[in-house]
Amino acid sequence: MGTLRRDVGFAIRTLIKSPVFSITALVTIALGIGATTAIFSVINTVLLQPLPYGNRERIAFITGDLSARNVRDFPMAPADFHDLRSTIKSFDEVAGLNTFQQPLFDDRGEARMLRMAAVTPNIFRVLGTRVNLGRDFVDEDGAPIGPPPGQGGPGAAPQGPPPAPPPATVILSHEFWQQHFGGDMNIVGKSFRIGNQQMAEVVGVLEPGAELLWFEGSGVERRPEVYVTIRQNLAAGSRVNVFIRAVGRLRAGTTWTTAQQEVDVLVKDLRQRFPIKETAGAVWRVEPMHEYLVANTKQSLWTLMGAVGFVLLIACANVANLLLVRTSQRERELAVRSALGGNRADLLRQMMVESFVLAGVGSTLGVALAWGGIKLLKAIGPANLPRLDQVSLDPMVLGFTALAAILSALIFGIVPAFRASRVDVADMLRASGRSSSLSGAGKWLRAGVVTAEVALAFVLLVGSGLMIRSFIALQQAQPGFDPNGILTFGLANTGQPSDEARQATVRQIHEKLRALPGVTGVTAASVIPLDGDQSNVRWGTEAALTNPALFQQADFRQILPDYFAVMKTALIDGRWFDESDNRPGLNRIVIDNVLAAKAFPGEKAVGKRIYARTGGPDPEPFEVIGVVRHQRNASLAVDGRETIYVTDGLFGFGNVGTWIVRTNGDPSSLTPAVRAAIKEINPRFVINVLRPYEALLDQARAPTRFALACIGVFAVVAAVLAGIGLYGVLSTLVRQRTAEIGVRMAFGASGSSILQLVAGQGLKLSALGIGIGLLAAFAVTRVMSTMLVGVSPTDPLTFATIAAFFLAVTALACWIPARRASRLDPVQALREE
Repeated sequence: MGTLRRDVGFAIRTLIKSPVFSITALVTIALGIGATTAIFSVINTVLLQPLPYGNRERIAFITGDLSARNVRDFPMAPADFHDLRSTIKSFDEVAGLNTFQQPLFDDRGEARMLRMAAVTPNIFRVLGTRVNLGRDFVDEDGAPIGPPPGQGGPGAAPQGPPPAPPPATVILSHEFWQQHFGGDMNIVGKSFRIGNQQMAEVVGVLEPGAELLWFEGSGVERRPEVYVTIRQNLAAGSRVNVFIRAVGRLRAGTTWTTAQQEVDVLVKDLRQRFPIKETAGAVWRVEPMHEYLVANTKQSLWTLMGAVGFVLLIACANVANLLLVRTSQRERELAVRSALGGNRADLLRQMMVESFVLAGVGSTLGVALAWGGIKLLKAIGPANLPRLDQVSLDPMVLGFTALAAILSALIFGIVPAFRASRVDVADMLRASGRSSSLSGAGKWLRAGVVTAEVALAFVLLVGSGLMIRSFIALQQAQPGFDPNGILTFGLANTGQPSDEARQATVRQIHEKLRALPGVTGVTAASVIPLDGDQSNVRWGTEAALTNPALFQQADFRQILPDYFAVMKTALIDGRWFDESDNRPGLNRIVIDNVLAAKAFPGEKAVGKRIYARTGGPDPEPFEVIGVVRHQRNASLAVDGRETIYVTDGLFGFGNVGTWIVRTNGDPSSLTPAVRAAIKEINPRFVINVLRPYEALLDQARAPTRFALACIGVFAVVAAVLAGIGLYGVLSTLVRQRTAEIGVRMAFGASGSSILQLVAGQGLKLSALGIGIGLLAAFAVTRVMSTMLVGVSPTDPLTFATIAAFFLAVTALACWIPARRASRLDPVQALREE
């Protein structure tokens, strides 16, 4: 221990005496370790840490597809869900849920939207979520309200007005309990009002941090504030109206394969009993929860981890080069120490201790950089990264950092240490020059390290170039409407008892908003593009009536007549809706050009009929009055499904809950005026998620922007490190060949020939590294295919552009030391040597 302490002390004193070397090495290590730690912290939380559920290893989603209609992750109908949980024996229990929002008013009459989940009573038993205060739901909490099926109705004995329903039984999230009720320990048994009418009785409070982790596109609210039991007779429920998301706890000793096989048997029976499921190609999948949660992000995250691994390798290579140069400069010192009795093991140990001191201090600085990097990653991270907000420097991450530091010290320290321990004492002490130089083997080693740096940096630059191309493609993607100058918001609690009253309310809101200064247009829709909500409908042409397999699925939108004009969506054929179309029972539709091409290829769609099931059990005929340009509803990256539009009045008005206000100025500046206008109409109307439309487009671009930011930063750091490494090699070469250069110039060599000599050696290394990098990039960038938009992973233009750019960067790194060599004074150079 005493020897180690002396070695550490000597290493620290030695490093302090060489501040330029030490600072350069420490910054290089800090950059590599810091970036690696930051990305690993995301990997650790998202991919490696277990889910925050007591039964996490045995929880699975049971989700459906309509394979014949290209629909994935379809919710379940109530009766289908009942069959699932009453038939399947591979699960201990199966729970279901649906999330939604309701207005909540405070004592002053101010309202906000309350995040709620309607759940089967066993949801927390299935997930393994604890109730900290009060009790969990029991089966009786989910007993259906109202008479059993078959009782009541025509012919039944009169029983007077139905009794008022009992209060809803609810469990609160810990956070809502703290914020809304001040952590009242006597909350259990108390009731409060949700919305305008419903009373809710509190029976429990969940543990802190409880959440519903569901897959992307499910529409499940991650952190409901209030959980209420589903009180519907599921067995007598619909087979076509879908809204339940199912999750099950696998029975001990049962495999996922067995569970899937049992589910397949049930679905086969359902397809035989209900032809609509057969023609739709209904299938159900059993998906282990953790695996399915990260299915869409796993490859991207490991790709980022690979990229940052390249950065760390380049950093280690740079430090190894610095140590090799430093070793060559200390060879006389090491020879003296050897002559005074220091053996090879002592020298090797001392050099490795210096490497570990560098790695330790550099990694400490890297952790500080990682802390800042994690904050940045949280700020720019996309919404589809589960648990991103929980990323931190936990013990697992710090342990990884320590391991990375040890491995880095071994990588960059072992070769220089071995070379230092093999110093030839006699040769060094006989040497008359002022400085030593690397042997031929040492020169080739440094050249090989720099070539590897250039190759790795080139691969990262190509990846960055591909992400830049993808982001540009997203920026230029045409969503089918003009998002500029639009303010959008949800409006809730606007219900009225009659069609006429609802129509009057919609008209009043429209007129009030349209009268605001700077507003050029106002409209509303049930769902707007890119907001994450889904609404779809089954459609087909007349041929589908005799062959139901021809029915397909389309996005479905209820809109006000001026929707397309305000959104600036181009009319391709026919006409838009007008006020005469906006009334109940008038089956007229506008379709987009994608649906028109599918339904009537090569024909005019206007005037023809589409059959769609919009409410009842059977498809109804709708007349096509117009064809508009396709709007990208789910993603900017791909076109997505076709869309059918109907008027708000078709089903009785008031179905358009999202409003769109277009202005000729900054849409955010309208926020106060919009809030005041809505409050003036009715103080109990609740505005929800008021934002410029550009925010939705930014959200859609977030995954690509996140990958671009990460890979771009890594590529820049890698390119800088590679340039520094190349510069260091040539600078050392110039220093070690000063006498040779002086002799050459003394015998008539021109400055330009010396410049070509030195720069040529650097450019050869650069060209070799870029060539190797090209081959590696062709193989490696294929793993990025799921991250790219509008560009191939082997895009020739990107490869050629990056190659030319990086060659210019390396040429600059070569030119600086070459220029210094070309300006040497031969007399001074020979005198110094």
